[in-house]
Amino acid sequence: QVQLVESGGGLVQPGGSLRLSCAASGSIYSIRYMGWYRQDPGNRRELVADITSGGITNYGDSVKSRFTISRDNAKNTVYLQMNSLKPEDTAVYYCNFRLRIIGQGVLDYWGQGTQVTVSS
Repeated sequence: QVQLVESGGGLVQPGGSLRLSCAASGSIYSIRYMGWYRQDPGNRRELVADITSGGITNYGDSVKSRFTISRDNAKNTVYLQMNSLKPEDTAVYYCNFRLRIIGQGVLDYWGQGTQVTVSS
């Protein structure tokens, strides 16, 4: 079966940096889409960044110029480099993959979530 495993969250001071990773495994034929979403303490979920199969990136307005999404297709992995972190970035971060699964077609998968806390 397909599994997505996230890592890299933690506690950081304002202005600090973290890098999140999300790796997929299983019977993957191709990767159509990779994205990062976050859910804040008020349970509001929003797009942080995503990248298409063609390598086109998109960012939420609140993270532009601070965060960078990248990928390593050979490892089925997406990264989110977060710089100049602010307290309002505190949230649970989830990765999302749209995958073509061998014998099953195209399906969406979510990671388990990783906590990012930005605080003095």
